[in-house]
Amino acid sequence: MTEINAMVAHQDAEGGIELRHEVVDESFLPEGDVDIHVEYSSVNYKDALAVTPKGGVARSYPLIPGIDVAGTVTSSRSPEFAVGDRVIAHGQDIGTGRHGGYAQTARYPADYLVKLSTLSTSAAAAIGTAGFTAAMSVNAVRAQGISPSDGPVLVTGATGGVGSVSVDLLAGLGYEVVASTGKADAHDLLRDLGAAEVIDRVPGPDEKVRPLGKAHWAAVVDCVGGTTLAYALSTTKYGGVAAASGLAGSPDLPATVLPFILRGVTLAGIDSVLLPIAKRRDIWAQIESELLPRHLARITRDVPVRQVADVLGAIIGGGVTGRTRVVVHDGF
Repeated sequence: MTEINAMVAHQDAEGGIELRHEVVDESFLPEGDVDIHVEYSSVNYKDALAVTPKGGVARSYPLIPGIDVAGTVTSSRSPEFAVGDRVIAHGQDIGTGRHGGYAQTARYPADYLVKLSTLSTSAAAAIGTAGFTAAMSVNAVRAQGISPSDGPVLVTGATGGVGSVSVDLLAGLGYEVVASTGKADAHDLLRDLGAAEVIDRVPGPDEKVRPLGKAHWAAVVDCVGGTTLAYALSTTKYGGVAAASGLAGSPDLPATVLPFILRGVTLAGIDSVLLPIAKRRDIWAQIESELLPRHLARITRDVPVRQVADVLGAIIGGGVTGRTRVVVHDGF
């Protein structure tokens, strides 16, 4: 059988988790229609949770993490895909219940895969789940009928993967973007991505979240949750929308219904995990055209897959800015 280099997470009897390099064979992979030579993956908050004790996302161990998988088809039992096709896969149970991208080979059902048209696998992995979620968030803002003339759009957690791509996309579409971050050294980066204004984390340390605050934002892309999202909702203009995709701050929402029933604010949940494949493919088609990030190289750094554990530890503490692409094809 073919030997496959992989980074495999194991859980010990005390609940501790270790991510280590192993050589496995094809029998380690699950059933599926398409085999992929994995060239790139990426680092996401969810990947870090998968190797964190009580992280709450991994269904079982041993597990190959990596919720993003970009590579080339090497074997296909599906008429939809041919050997040599460039593909990306993410969502469903990839990297949480089914082995993910931190291995040389992956195998998935055909309806997990998106065929790339113009994007390289390198660019697709840099965009990954985070960029895809950003594109969904931008679409939610536009679906609400919010135009650039309606006022500023707040992006919270703006230096993260979703936040940084959201800043880039919104600015490219002509929106006035206010980027919120606690990283003082990232202000120049956010301005380079197109932010009109960069502010500290919201709410401020001495700021009380009111049921209804002064209305500032035509829309919000929130990657944080908790009191940050509560503040954003209470300060969104009449008829605005908050696209919520993250819980890096907290999964709790200490808010009232007042923004919804007095200002007509919409809270739009953004989920990229269970999105049907037809819609997933449509959004990737948008990413390959009007929603292609303009400054992808500016926010992306590479790490060999053998060194990914260090980055996973850093992202939990908020120590990662932008996107980290994991080089798999020669990273072992």
